[in-house]
Amino acid sequence: MSEKRNIRDHKRRLLAAKYELIRRKICKDPDLTSDMRDKDRYKFSKLPRKSSFARVRKRCLFTGRPRSIYEFFRISLIVVD
Repeated sequence: MSEKRNIRDHKRRLLAAKYELIRRKICKDPDLTSDMRDKDRYKFSKLPRKSSFARVRKRCLFTGRPRSIYEFFRISLIVVD
C-alpha cells in the first residue's frame, strides 16, 4: 500500500514541478487593468488542480506515512527509531 502512495506522491511532485514556471509567469501585479487580470485568472483556472504544490503531501519514502516526517530526509519518526 505504501508503494502506491509513494507513486502517487511522486507523480504529483512531477506535475507540480512541470507547471511551476507557468504558475510563476502568470502575473500577480496589482497595477494591471481588470481585463488583464481576468485573462490571467482564466489562464490560471485552466491549469490542472493537482499541479499545485499545496496539494503535494509530505510522505515517508519507506512507509508512506503522512505525519511526523523529517522534511529534509523525507523519513518518518517510526523509521528513525
